Amino acid sequence: MLKFIFWSLLAVNAALFAYGRGYLGHFSGNEHEPERLLNQLNADKLAIIPADKANAASVAAAPAAPDVKPEACLEIGSFVLADARRFENQLETLKLGDRQSRHNLPGSEISSYIVYIPPQGSKEGADKKAGELRALGISNYFIMSDNSPLRWGISLGVFKTEGAAQNQLAALMKQGVRTARVAPRMSGSKLLAFQFRDVDTELKARLEKIRAGFPNAELHTCK
Repeated sequence: MLKFIFWSLLAVNAALFAYGRGYLGHFSGNEHEPERLLNQLNADKLAIIPADKANAASVAAAPAAPDVKPEACLEIGSFVLADARRFENQLETLKLGDRQSRHNLPGSEISSYIVYIPPQGSKEGADKKAGELRALGISNYFIMSDNSPLRWGISLGVFKTEGAAQNQLAALMKQGVRTARVAPRMSGSKLLAFQFRDVDTELKARLEKIRAGFPNAELHTCK
């Protein structure tokens, strides 16, 4: 009888030990606890990634920085002739080519009057407008391609007086021209300015650094 009780108690203790370790599972499921933990971890699918690959992956996953679009045009002025030459010499290291231009700033006195069609935005637009003028029988015109505010506009004549310019405008309207207008032209001053096109952040900073050596020169956007 004592042997039976001993072995019964031993069997019960062994069963309780196995249950506590999870070897017999739980009443709420059929999985043994060690197996469930292994399934959760998916140990066979884990892999060690080298640090350089992990860093590259994090960089690739990071959001891309927004594109910085270049400014269409910046102008730096006003320079007297001697300062303009010094400024231009310092610009040579930037090798800007046709992205850089120099022009005289307008004076304060009216020198003449121009009859013109406003800028068309590009050479192609100006050529198209010139074709419309030719279709109306107008051949006395000039496409303005310099770096002035009227770039890619069309000149239809320059006159000494405003009255003569208005007469020309009236004649053109009778021929079917609807977008021409009259504007005064100012006499050129002795001051110069420089214009720069397709200016990105780096170039703007370098231009600012050069401009800092000329206290009277100002930087501003242009068309």
